[in-house]
Parts: sequence; structure tokens; C-alpha cells
Amino acid sequence: MMTDYLNQILQGLLLGGYYALIGSGLAFMFNVMGVINLAHGSLVILTAFLLFSLADRLGIQPSMGVIAVMPIVAALSAALQRFVFDKSPRGNLLVPVLASFGLSIVSDNLLFQIYGADTKSLAPFEGSLSYDSWSLSDDIDIGKFAVFTFLIALVFLGSLQLLLRHTHLGRAIRATAIDADTAGLVGIDAGRNKAAAAALASVGVCLAAFALGVRATFDPYAGAPQLLFAFEATVIGGASLWGTLFGGIALGIAQSLGSLFNPQGFLIAGHVVFLGFLFARLWLRAASRR
Repeated sequence: MMTDYLNQILQGLLLGGYYALIGSGLAFMFNVMGVINLAHGSLVILTAFLLFSLADRLGIQPSMGVIAVMPIVAALSAALQRFVFDKSPRGNLLVPVLASFGLSIVSDNLLFQIYGADTKSLAPFEGSLSYDSWSLSDDIDIGKFAVFTFLIALVFLGSLQLLLRHTHLGRAIRATAIDADTAGLVGIDAGRNKAAAAALASVGVCLAAFALGVRATFDPYAGAPQLLFAFEATVIGGASLWGTLFGGIALGIAQSLGSLFNPQGFLIAGHVVFLGFLFARLWLRAASRR
């Protein structure tokens, strides 16, 4: 029994790498723009379908197709930021949320019209990558792709952190996130930096789309559950970049352990841990104000 628990904890830890990838873009956009992008999950699914189309129609392997779609998704993210999210807060704080929700509905239904309701996968285009594994013992195996995804998450988060701290663009983005109006007084173009931040966040979207497509199946309406996982990992981690990695790991381990007790426990345990962290944060915030 102890081996079963150890195996599930290890699998959950690696699953956390995927959740960190999909949650990093959401956390990054929230920190810079202060907006919760409800179209984030749909953008991941849109990217996954782009990778599928390149592989199915042009024979471009998804691992190489990621490089090809990154400029497209970056341009789309920057355009959405510039012409939708950057303008919508001028109404009230609810407008950006409603705008992103509307965009997700449009994207989901457009994908349904183009691809139909059938589920897709990128795994057949990547050979045995989706099921290759290493044996750690007679009872514990770890998937090579799960390890690869976790390492990619570490590299992406580390690169993003280095960019923010040690480059002119990163410092400008941080200044914009702190106070866009004051940053503008010293010659920083807040609009351009927000668009650049959206483009940077789209790299995580592309990597998450590739990871999802290889490790599982997806359909036009799969964006909502992916958004939920990203949101939970972000909240558990406190909406910071490295915190998102912690949040993803906590969520992944909870789901893996929950699946030992009940097939539905995978989702229920994750939601319980998310709510526990959420209420704990709210209680600590209220206590600090007393």
C-alpha cells in the first residue's frame, strides 16, 4: 500500500509540471494586467488544434510545430491584449472578464464548426513518446513525457523569471505592472509592454497545448476544464510564477492520491485542496487587517 501512495505522489508531482505550464500564462497576465483571462483555456485548445492541423495536413511533427505556431499565437495574444483587454477596463472591472468569456465562447464554437465534436490527439504523430517510461522499481514507472513536461516547465518559468529581472523589457513590464500611469511618465509605453507580456505568456500556452495534446485527448470544448486547472494552480500558488509551480504540484498530488479511493476522487480531491488554500488565504488576509 505504501508503494501505491509513493507512486501516486510521484505521478502527481510530474503532473504538476503540466499544471504549472498552463497556469503560468494565467498568473503572468494577472500580475501584469490585473485581469483574469477566461479565454486562456480556449486559447490552449485553439493552439492544440493548430498543432493537430499542421501534423495531419502538412506532416509537421507537433514538437516542431510548436515553434511554427508560437509567432501566430503570440501575435494573436498581443492583438487581443491591445484591442480588447487594454480597452475594456475603461468601462468597469467586470468588462474584461465578460470580454474574455465571450471570446472563449466564440473560439469554442468556431473550433466545433471546423473540426466537429470528435476528440483529437497529438500522440500518434510523436511515435512512442506518449507511453515510453522508465522503471524505478518493480512497482513504480514514470513516463518519459511526464518528466520532459516537468523539465520544460522549470526551464520556461526560470527563463521568464530571468527575463523579468535582468532585461530592459522585463523591468519595463514589471514597472507597468506596478503602476502603468507612473511608468508612462518616465517614457515607458504601457500598452506596448502589456502586449509584449501577452506575447510572452503565449509561449506557455503553446507548450501547454503540446503537453496536453500528447498526454491526453482534446475537443473543441475542452478549454473550460483546462482553465479550471490553470486557475486552481494559480490560486494555490498565490498568482506568482514559481508559486504556480508549487500550486500545480499540490493540485497534481491531490488529484493522484484522490484517484486511489474513487474514480471521481481525481477531480474532487483537487477541488478540495484548492478550496482549502483559497479559504486559508482569505482567512489570513482578514486576520492581518484586524
